Amino acid sequence: MTTAEPGKKLTIALVGNPNSGKTSLFNSLTGLRQKVGNFPGVTVDKKTGTFSVPDHPNITLIDLPGTYSVFPRSKDERVCSEILCVPGQQPDLIIVVADAANLKRNLLLCSQIMDLGIPVIVALNFLDVARSKHLTIDDRQLEKMLGIPIVPVNARKNEGIADLKAQIARMPAIPEQGFMETAASPQIARIKEITQAKTDYAALLLGLEQENFTHIDPALQQQLAGLLNEHPLPATKIQGADTLARYEKINGIVKECVSSRKEETGPSKTQALDKILTHGFWGYLIFFGLLFLIFQAIFSFASYPMDWIESAFIAISQATHQTLPDAWYTDLLVEGLLAGIGGVVIFIPQIMILFGFITLLEDSGYMARASFLMDKLMQKIGLNGKSVIPLISGVACAVPAVMAARNISNDKERLITILVTPLMSCSARLPVYTLLIALVVPDQTVLGFFNLQGLMLMGLYLLGLLMAIVVAAITRLLIRSKEKGFFILEMPVYQLPRMANVFMTMIEKAKIFTVEAGKVIVVISIVLWALASYGPGNQMEAVEGKYEHSEYRDQYSGAELAAKIQSEKLTHSYAGHLGRFIEPVIQPLGFDWKIGIALIASFAAREVFVGTMATIYSAGGDEENILPLKQKMALEVRPGTDQPVYSFATALSLMLFYAFAMQCMSTVAVMKRETKGWKWPMVQLTYMTLLAYFSSLVAFQLLS
Repeated sequence: MTTAEPGKKLTIALVGNPNSGKTSLFNSLTGLRQKVGNFPGVTVDKKTGTFSVPDHPNITLIDLPGTYSVFPRSKDERVCSEILCVPGQQPDLIIVVADAANLKRNLLLCSQIMDLGIPVIVALNFLDVARSKHLTIDDRQLEKMLGIPIVPVNARKNEGIADLKAQIARMPAIPEQGFMETAASPQIARIKEITQAKTDYAALLLGLEQENFTHIDPALQQQLAGLLNEHPLPATKIQGADTLARYEKINGIVKECVSSRKEETGPSKTQALDKILTHGFWGYLIFFGLLFLIFQAIFSFASYPMDWIESAFIAISQATHQTLPDAWYTDLLVEGLLAGIGGVVIFIPQIMILFGFITLLEDSGYMARASFLMDKLMQKIGLNGKSVIPLISGVACAVPAVMAARNISNDKERLITILVTPLMSCSARLPVYTLLIALVVPDQTVLGFFNLQGLMLMGLYLLGLLMAIVVAAITRLLIRSKEKGFFILEMPVYQLPRMANVFMTMIEKAKIFTVEAGKVIVVISIVLWALASYGPGNQMEAVEGKYEHSEYRDQYSGAELAAKIQSEKLTHSYAGHLGRFIEPVIQPLGFDWKIGIALIASFAAREVFVGTMATIYSAGGDEENILPLKQKMALEVRPGTDQPVYSFATALSLMLFYAFAMQCMSTVAVMKRETKGWKWPMVQLTYMTLLAYFSSLVAFQLLS
């Protein structure tokens, strides 16, 4: 019996415990046909993809947040429960990804989902890990006892995927009988009636969580609230009794389906590695050694493709100048659009390398050890090991990192975590750092191995971590709370990273960076080109008229005269006036008015800085003067002197400003949503701006 007609568009939800292999299975089924967004009305990552099976060519797969139970304990888990329980939100089919090596715990979630009145397939993953623990699972007997399809898979190796697709094509029926019967109750019967819930168990969950679900009709929610105020459901008692009863039945199933061979006792490979990787001394040494390797690689491995991209854009710009007529739209195309796009694309190799390493650490199981290792340090500043996950995620992007703090149950620890997470140097800062480091730090090695530029980059990332720790320690004293936090973390087994997943993530992140950041950068680049190419009144024409006199043409060569005209026109442009307006405020930091323009533009997003500088230094140029941005900035001198604008003091001051300043409106918006108001986003924006300004001020004044 099937539950869907052939050709019908299907929605399938992928559900499972954390570390059950959901992501690998999602990637195996969907390949590169994926997109990342937010669940409607909720700032929780929503990863969807598409795939097809016979008779169903259009299937949408939703990767729901990992959860241990349909009774939610965090906001991520609540999103999962809501989609599975609320009528109208429910998928056509649920695939439960179960870890065969931890079958008893995984069957709790599976049993709860079976009682929701939705077709279920179990993808039994990690059978190889179960075998390494001397466990044998009779999947046919398990299928018989549960009454739902069981498909053995190895998601990391794409094994069993064809069998899973074949089972999806057959579309199993709704389980004829639920795993357990919900205790009869007038409230549950009434909830089922007014919500049109498919089962008593779904009605029970709707009653217990109706206040927290966001997609229940307000009138219906008010009706439920009135019913439950009059006849409340004892939530804790119900959940406790339900869990105990389920485990009693699960124990019998596991006893029938799982057999264990007794072997010589001794530490497993995972335990042996953990003794080293979580050691009080060697663990930290290895952790910082890995960070060092990553930042060395970002410069060393990315240098060649970055040079190729830079050369390609120079060649394209020169060819465009030579092919198209000397007109305003040619300048717009070359100096606005191509300069802006080039400022984005050139950093794709470094973004891909950074995310490649992060994915390798996650897939191998090491990232959980890093969280455990840092727990002791976190406790000393009023946080716990769960805070490490948002902090490490902040190296990629502060927006999902702030959202990842939902897993922290203690409100004070969660608030402190999201207040300090944007201090971690995210991938948006990487283009700024690499451009400025390349300007003032020699590309040479020390002791034959340590690249100076890589060391500088690592220092900036560690500085962000150190400042986050300091601010957290201070904030801990300012925010009062008697609530106690706790840290519970499941350690996944070590595994060889799945390279297909690593490359897929690298491509996905590069695409997100290019499209999302690129849209902002290109638009701002075009606006800045216009601001830098035109000025108030007839000031631009006056500059051209000034240099028409023969005294200037005799005094300077053609290239020198063109550069002088370009510089003076930029000074009199709208952008020049804007930059000079704020110059008195930023001059003590070593910044000139051109840097000021970039600072203003990049308050929307940090990575806009590079595109802005590319546009400013391209405005008014010609095909004979198309140079790499780094070279143009290196040649820039302060007016009336031969001192370079981008000295080490100025570059370090600028790097410190970008290390500590907020400059990300997306993060501010997420902060507002996560804290349900503007108070804490404004506190965060204020303290980070002041910290950035005074850090830059001290650095420049001391070094200059």
